[in-house]
Amino acid sequence: MAEVSAEARIEAPAEKVWAQLTDWSAYGQWNATHTSFPGGGPAALEVGGTFQENMKLMGFPAEVEWTIEELEPARVLAIRGKGPMAVTVATRYTLAPDGDGATAVRIDGEFTGAAVSLMAGKLKDSATAALNESLRKLAGLVA
Repeated sequence: MAEVSAEARIEAPAEKVWAQLTDWSAYGQWNATHTSFPGGGPAALEVGGTFQENMKLMGFPAEVEWTIEELEPARVLAIRGKGPMAVTVATRYTLAPDGDGATAVRIDGEFTGAAVSLMAGKLKDSATAALNESLRKLAGLVA
């Protein structure tokens, strides 16, 4: 298993960050690993909802079938997906008020499966860099 995380303070209220985070048409403007949603993103933002995403990590394209596992608007979005080579991917976005009109945003990611152990170190480095880049871009869009 490989676990990664990144955190940033964004100078915008949680509701504004959440609106950008869940604007599927603009997802690629900030998410560094996203390439497309073949079906246009989740039809309904609700626990149990599913969607497909094409992504790129470590330079390799991957298609992931996601399921929304946890949802608290403007607070938590947790998704778990099945990717290529029997790899399971989990991503959790957590938003918390941080001072006057700002939001602490944390992204946690997890990769499990036999193929992960072969490249765990490189995967952690690549995914952590992508998370940090994503948070920087997200902050730029909402600030």
